[in-house]
Amino acid sequence: NGNAGFQQVLERLESDPVCQRLSLKSFLILPFQRITRLKLLLQNILKRTRPESEEEEQATQAYDALEKLIKDCNENVQRMKSTEELIYLSQKIEFECKIFPLISQSRRLVKCGELTALDFNNLSPKWKVTTRPIYLHLFNDCLLLSRPKE
Repeated sequence: NGNAGFQQVLERLESDPVCQRLSLKSFLILPFQRITRLKLLLQNILKRTRPESEEEEQATQAYDALEKLIKDCNENVQRMKSTEELIYLSQKIEFECKIFPLISQSRRLVKCGELTALDFNNLSPKWKVTTRPIYLHLFNDCLLLSRPKE
């Protein structure tokens, strides 16, 4: 998004009839779609092979290998999404001192959201309650509280 030259080239390529007006994203997703179609094809092959035959054994091995490949792909996609979330969050959060590296290979964002902090003023004769928004970021290894910059 930050590179105007890349955006222009991408728009020109996506509008080319050779690309059939498909976006770059669709070309990136296409290999995953093919893998899931292969899984369906192997399931149909397994239904039509003779039980306990050599063909069934080979098809079962191919199906198991494909299942492992799909599982690995899904795990890698989740890992990349998690890393993207951490990068986006690290761009939004400003630490007073840089002793906490937010981006880590093992760190994942589990849940985040806005909360309301209540501040009680005990010094005044009447209890005065003030509120301010804070954000909770729950990671798999730590909890981070942040507040909007004033």
